[in-house]
Amino acid sequence: MPELPEVETIRQDLRQKILNTKIVQVKVLREKAVRSSTFSLPKNLTGKMFSEVERVGKLLMLKVGERYLLIHLKMTGQLIYIKHNKIIAGGHSFPALNTQLPDKHTQIIITFKDGGILYFNDMRRFGYARLVTAAEKEKIAATYGIEPLTSSFTYQKFSEVLNQKKTILKALLLNQAYFAGIGNIYADEICHEARVLPNRRANTLTEAETKKFYNATKKILTKAVRYRGTTFNNYLDGEGKKGNFVSFLKVYNRDGLKCKICKKSLIHKKTLAGRGTHYCPVCQR
Repeated sequence: MPELPEVETIRQDLRQKILNTKIVQVKVLREKAVRSSTFSLPKNLTGKMFSEVERVGKLLMLKVGERYLLIHLKMTGQLIYIKHNKIIAGGHSFPALNTQLPDKHTQIIITFKDGGILYFNDMRRFGYARLVTAAEKEKIAATYGIEPLTSSFTYQKFSEVLNQKKTILKALLLNQAYFAGIGNIYADEICHEARVLPNRRANTLTEAETKKFYNATKKILTKAVRYRGTTFNNYLDGEGKKGNFVSFLKVYNRDGLKCKICKKSLIHKKTLAGRGTHYCPVCQR
């Protein structure tokens, strides 16, 4: 699943492609891809223009008139923008990116007056689109916690959350109600960067550890956005290119390999908060 850095990369790239261009046709090929919306996508998007692409956590929010088209890519969703037979935006890179579109994974097609076409593809069909009012959008956004790459992500707010929670750090980082956009990859990398074990109780961190944890969160996510996310077998950024942060990973997906920092221990893997979790038992305490 794309996390904050990958979705932010897609958001930035789509802003360069789809804004202020009239939508001339909308086709919904799979009705279940449109979640609990009282608005018809073809009726309410055709003739309009996207004026902004926003993001909260892993959720994209495309402003269209007084409403917002919400898109969540979930596990295997793609947003593929094609113009003049050139793919210039993408999401996940399963084989559909290399086939003729639309294909069997295509859920929604949005065609623009300038000839561009935006395809929402989803192989596993967990992703969704939803058209909401501005008020509904704000209500949904309010369910998310602090955005780690915004000015609202202060040390004071961060430390208050940690001090009040007895839950383990891995579960806390994954909880979107506290910190928006962090998923499995970056939760593991943040814990390693901060040199704390992912199964530590949040309220057991010392002030020095909390400060290091806060700085690690900002550092890892900022760097991941700069390098356009992390690629394994299925993520592509908004230019259809693989993210480069994978070369900087210290623990995630490296179980059984020697730690890059201490160069003594092998990276361990166990299940925490229902997710495979990677850590170094020497570097992290």
